[in-house]
Amino acid sequence: VQLQASGGGLVQAGGSLRLSCAASGFTLDVYAIGWFRQAPGKEREGVSCISSNGNTYYADSVKGRFTISRDNAKNTVYLQMNSLKPEDTAVYYCAAEPTGWGTPNAYEYDYWGKGTQVTVSS
Repeated sequence: VQLQASGGGLVQAGGSLRLSCAASGFTLDVYAIGWFRQAPGKEREGVSCISSNGNTYYADSVKGRFTISRDNAKNTVYLQMNSLKPEDTAVYYCAAEPTGWGTPNAYEYDYWGKGTQVTVSS
């Protein structure tokens, strides 16, 4: 069971990135998938999640700028990040939550991928 986050990089403020979370060894469709981020010296923060039936959650700090989606045929979840700000700079992680409900609480997620670095320059 593996999750692989990718798509991070260096972008100027106002730019966009699309993160991908690909699963191997299991199918994502029954899981809720969450995106979390952690900046240096800060606690891990729940950014967004999508339930198994497509309900979504966004942290207030990213509402209107980030969009989470899932493509079950590709066993992948995406996080489209627009209008990026320097404060979005962090390592971004995806995780799978087995009940499928979706929650911004990291402790409810069982499977975690390695993070991908997002750096937004001012």
